[in-house]
Amino acid sequence: MTNLSIKALGITLALSFSVSAQALDLGQSAPEFSLPQLSTTQVNSLSQYRGKVVYLDFWASWCAPCRTSFPLLEKLYQSHKDQGFTLVAINMDEELEAANRFLKTYPATFDILRDAKGEWADAYGVETMPTSFIIDKKGVVRHIHSGFAKDDIADIEKMVTKLLAESL
Repeated sequence: MTNLSIKALGITLALSFSVSAQALDLGQSAPEFSLPQLSTTQVNSLSQYRGKVVYLDFWASWCAPCRTSFPLLEKLYQSHKDQGFTLVAINMDEELEAANRFLKTYPATFDILRDAKGEWADAYGVETMPTSFIIDKKGVVRHIHSGFAKDDIADIEKMVTKLLAESL
């Protein structure tokens, strides 16, 4: 093997380890975050939702599947919020106005936070929009979902209902 081949192999291995180190797997504790709300300066942290089932959704205004998901997620939130379920949507838009325009068309009453630099999307290993994580009452990632189609909501609701029934 030449020096060039060895260097290329080393770089490839280093890149694969750094990417896999960032990917979040089922059964892991969800990384703690603190992010500002989209419409205020108030900061929310994942720890404030401990004891609840959390649907954590990374989204952007330019994301076509997000236009499908938001109305369905709002219904899911309204149906289960009194049972210990919460929904936290983390917006990835660099421009605040783009997110605000989206929300005028697809309003939501759940918490919407902002990660314009994508730091937390990186920590969670987000590669597509939307990507969602269902986190149990103990803060453990129990389901990861990439993309969104209208039929996905039935499986998501089953998972949420199952986790709501689990004891803390």
